[in-house]
Amino acid sequence: MPDDPHTPCENPLWPCAMTGAVACLAGFEDLAVVVHGSSGCYFYPASLIDVPIYGTFLVENEVIFGTESRLQEVIGELEGRYDRIAVVNTCVPAIMGEEPGSLARDERVFIVDSPGFLGDLEAGYHKALAEIAPVVDPDNPGVNIDGLCCTDPFCRGNALEARRLLSLAGVPVATTFCLDTYAATRRAAPLTVGTNPDLASGVGRWCGSLLGLDAVSETIDALDGIDARPVREEIAWADARIRKACSKYLRRFDPPRVAIFSGRSYADLAAGMLKKYLDAEIACIAARDDPGVTDFAVIGAMIRDAEPDLILGSSYEQTLAGDAAFVGLTPPIRDRVLLHSRAVVGVEGALWLIEEILNACMNQNRRNREGSMVSPGG
Repeated sequence: MPDDPHTPCENPLWPCAMTGAVACLAGFEDLAVVVHGSSGCYFYPASLIDVPIYGTFLVENEVIFGTESRLQEVIGELEGRYDRIAVVNTCVPAIMGEEPGSLARDERVFIVDSPGFLGDLEAGYHKALAEIAPVVDPDNPGVNIDGLCCTDPFCRGNALEARRLLSLAGVPVATTFCLDTYAATRRAAPLTVGTNPDLASGVGRWCGSLLGLDAVSETIDALDGIDARPVREEIAWADARIRKACSKYLRRFDPPRVAIFSGRSYADLAAGMLKKYLDAEIACIAARDDPGVTDFAVIGAMIRDAEPDLILGSSYEQTLAGDAAFVGLTPPIRDRVLLHSRAVVGVEGALWLIEEILNACMNQNRRNREGSMVSPGG
């Protein structure tokens, strides 16, 4: 726990369990999320999650004399405005040994004990989803979508692309974890497809991932009794477009040497596509849940050792990129306006990723060429 109660227990390179729990819960529009902790514990997830959340903003005297009255006050202000209220317990009240579960009542208020020291984002996300305890309706004819997280800059785009592909195949969408309503979690379908296996919900039978064209094909084939032809046609069309664009690039430039920093599933997706379509050399893959990969100095050393032409990662890696091309693949992605619902899953996600990579590499090659043409005297 930090000495200053206003300091967040976060490593900025990859959020902790508290932020993961908040990100999971904030995806349910009929659920109020209260961060029970200091201002720092509130503002860090609030800076990554583009939906309203609430906080108790604990100060020193509450840390000394107890936090229950402050939590009761915040819950009282939210009752009547939301169907349910979820309280995420953070490091300070957890270490104090307080048990806010006594405030839960009538299933309208529930507590997610997910302090930062519990683990990483994925641990907190799964902890919150376990508290929600989704219910499967065996008669629901739809398919769930899971793996969506409000800290992910591709969250909304991934949801839209997953729904589009299922619609092409004539499959109704059931519950979307986690970008839906709490009520929808009480009638989830028996089948689930994923947008990010790192955040698989465990609800129903897993039918596969939508990350990458090969994965989409395998997942659609795993869904019985559907018309997979329109999806297969889109996959073939997208594969041909990608091959044509990458072949044109390789006639002008060498395959890139690449360093990738993100969650495990996104990293594997990017590495697979880079090798398949651009014959890229993957100098290093650093998944955020690997030991030591959330240390900025370690990442800097990895980039220096790899000497990449292209880096995929967050704005933190971008600051270390030097002359390398850069593509944002994981939060935070700063210093640019992000309004469009971009996907990294499905057909549109594959097209977007290769498009971003090719444009970044071509622009960097152009800058390098122009720089080499300028004499030292200018």
